[in-house]
Amino acid sequence: MVKGPGLYSDIGKKARDLLYRDYQSDHKFTVATYASNGVAITSSGTKKGDLFLADVSTKLVNKNVTTDVKVDSSSNVFTTVTVDEPAPGVKAILSFVIPDQKSGKVEVQYLHELAGISTSIGLTARPVVNFSGVVGTNLVAFGTDVEFDTSSGLFNKVNAGLNFTTSDLVAALTLNNKGDGLTASYYHTVNPLTSTAVGAELTHTFSTNENKLTIGTSHALDPLTLIKARVNNFGRASALIQHEWRPKSLFTISGEVDTRAIEKSAKIGLALALKP
Repeated sequence: MVKGPGLYSDIGKKARDLLYRDYQSDHKFTVATYASNGVAITSSGTKKGDLFLADVSTKLVNKNVTTDVKVDSSSNVFTTVTVDEPAPGVKAILSFVIPDQKSGKVEVQYLHELAGISTSIGLTARPVVNFSGVVGTNLVAFGTDVEFDTSSGLFNKVNAGLNFTTSDLVAALTLNNKGDGLTASYYHTVNPLTSTAVGAELTHTFSTNENKLTIGTSHALDPLTLIKARVNNFGRASALIQHEWRPKSLFTISGEVDTRAIEKSAKIGLALALKP
């Protein structure tokens, strides 16, 4: 694997994962099995209020080609074909959704010790073109993410970001939404032996002059049990506990309460993932 600045999506990812990953207010159940020919089959169901959503996905790996196919409860078929390392540092991805004829997209990623590039183009007559690039090192990296719609002649997205990484600290600064939003994030590993970490994210929206601050922490009670907590400046406090009760099988329970309206019921989310 090439070590370098990574892709643009990696800027600020450590803090985002700490603050938002695995938190949910839905009820989700996932079961994965493996066929004798190596095909992985995953079934999942999610209850969102009175709505129940389900999907079945399969994953087949043949040498450096991975094919993922997912069918959801609305009869949409999501297909992704990934070719890993057709050339050194290159990954090619083809994705499309049936029956959506405008969903086809080809993406090429390239990772180098001093750069990370990702570019994609829609498979339509007037496609949406996306380009993101990062230059730098493992310590400091700068990047941009641009999306252009050839049908309208307008830029859908213009972002830029800066990432600073040490052995126990990751700081990031991104300018989003064509310059309307500025986000600063911070992630610090306090104790790697217990997966204890703290993080924060501050977002300012210039058009509304609104600020959002979220701070959080994580800690491993033991090698199989992780707890996380977060709170934001709007008074919403959340916590979760995740237990690996067997290898790769996780049970997660999370809750959120509005401290400014404590009389309201707390939101409770459950997730159970079973893997062989």
